[in-house]
Amino acid sequence: MSTTLPTSDDLKRVHDRAPNVARMFLDRVAATPAGEAYRFPVGADWVSRTWTETAVEVRNTAAGLVALGVRPQQLVAISSTTRYEWIVADLAVMCAGAATTTVYPTTLAPDVAYVLADSDSVVVFAEDDEQVAKLRAQRAELRGVTRVVTFDGTPDDGDADGGWVMSLSRLAELGAAHLADHPQAVDERVAAIAPDSLATLIYTSGTTGRPKGVRLTHGGWTYEGEAVAATGILSIDDLQYLWLPMAHSFGKVLLTTQLAIGFPTAVDGRVDRIVDNLAVVQPTWMGAAPRIFEKAYGRIVTTARSEGAAKAKIFDWAVGVGAQVSSARRAGRSVSPLLAAQHRLADRLVFSKVRARFGGRVRFFLSGSAALSKDVAEWFHAAGILILEGYGLTESSAGSCVNRPESYRLGTIGLPLPGTEFAIADDGEVLIKGPGVMAGYHEMPEATAEALDHDGWLHTGDIGEIDSDGFVRITDRKKDLFKTSGGKYVAPSHVEGAFKALCPLVSQILVHGHNRNFCSALIALDPDAVAEWSGRRQLPGAYADVVTAGAMREEIQGYVDELNARLNRWEQIKQFIVLDHDLTVESGELTPSMKVKRKVVEDNYRADLDALYR
Repeated sequence: MSTTLPTSDDLKRVHDRAPNVARMFLDRVAATPAGEAYRFPVGADWVSRTWTETAVEVRNTAAGLVALGVRPQQLVAISSTTRYEWIVADLAVMCAGAATTTVYPTTLAPDVAYVLADSDSVVVFAEDDEQVAKLRAQRAELRGVTRVVTFDGTPDDGDADGGWVMSLSRLAELGAAHLADHPQAVDERVAAIAPDSLATLIYTSGTTGRPKGVRLTHGGWTYEGEAVAATGILSIDDLQYLWLPMAHSFGKVLLTTQLAIGFPTAVDGRVDRIVDNLAVVQPTWMGAAPRIFEKAYGRIVTTARSEGAAKAKIFDWAVGVGAQVSSARRAGRSVSPLLAAQHRLADRLVFSKVRARFGGRVRFFLSGSAALSKDVAEWFHAAGILILEGYGLTESSAGSCVNRPESYRLGTIGLPLPGTEFAIADDGEVLIKGPGVMAGYHEMPEATAEALDHDGWLHTGDIGEIDSDGFVRITDRKKDLFKTSGGKYVAPSHVEGAFKALCPLVSQILVHGHNRNFCSALIALDPDAVAEWSGRRQLPGAYADVVTAGAMREEIQGYVDELNARLNRWEQIKQFIVLDHDLTVESGELTPSMKVKRKVVEDNYRADLDALYR
């Protein structure tokens, strides 16, 4: 498969970008004023906003912040799920010349207080009464927060100006009045924003330790949007479905990508509504974390196998045919007439129904924030669904490398974005240099010096390689690699990804074995898949009873045996524990971007793991 390197036109577009995100937004409004910008659910219906209508809301909200006394480069926080108002608030902060501090809505009150105090945030947008309650509980620690603006929550004092909590609509009213007296207030703020001005402070969710505030500039975000646009993977005719947390850099980079290209976006952050919404919205693409694809894969496979032996046999036959066609096309080989005929039948009987689950119009999915199992990617490709894996860190404004629809290799993270460089250090660590790289960690010079070397290379902490065509492959986290007591190195993410592709019941798996004489694993099962599995076998009982039953142990052992047959001897799972609950963000065992906090989980089950080696 050929590779595509950036052309001079690609690089020119990247370098000729807007000086700041606010200008980028206003330029988009001017370019396509009547075009659809966003659509979002209101009750059972979806409501649309044009770019012009969005701009009115953004300008009024920005002017409201100015009226409240927010000064250029001050921090304004947003604590909310992904929704249209989050985007309006963020763009308003940009247009007011301030910078956004992002806060996950699942963050506990003491941690919210830490982020707001560490960032010196002066105003907080809070989604509802639940988020407002966290702020009230920590108000003594938040002396710098002068106002709270709530989307759906209850304002103070009937929304009078003297209250600490005010509604978003009241803020917009203040802004409209301010613009009536100072019509250039927002434009003056926008004109004063330099490319190296702070745009966003994102606190890494962190798998260990206190989160660090990553300082990301306007120039970094505008570069990201134009660099993705320069790859040509998207056009103004696309329709995005956006559910990703906007507090995460992956969600944020999709915002400036949209501004650069101009396609509309359907917004709804409710994870439990993704499948239903896809059928209604019928997007052409969507970004997601690997867990979404793993869960969809597991649901499709378990459903197919629950519909009787005959249908299961047809399903497995179709997957086999699809895999042959996928392999041939990726290798550039022709498909024989017989195989092509079989594939048309397989598509009609099985794959068309799989694609219909996702709305039927998806050109590709974009996977990021964690490693995607190559086996899962190949399964979807066999079904006619392309998942383009990309790569980046919060410290690189999310997007650094991505596969393209016309130039991709499953199992890699693709080619660097135009204007970004990748290199491999002597110890195998992946290094990144480019306009998207952070300015540094907030008030943490030593941590900044550790991450950014004197030549401007960002040390990612990931181990990888670059092939002769420029495709980059990540093999594991540098800190996650471990050595068994026999002296053999194990890359746990490789083993974990392979198991997720084999076992449709799994939600999360953590491979353990540092300084041990063999590898073991902690396995958490997906509640929906478990319910279907137990229903087929008519096994009564709560989730915890089913997952710890002997029949389930036997089922999982079968998948572990199948996994081990594919691994080197020292990588094989000799013992495992099936947990009686799934790992969750709320339990503190997953980050908000659904990465396993290895140290937390291992510490929580230290005694159980130790018992496996006695």
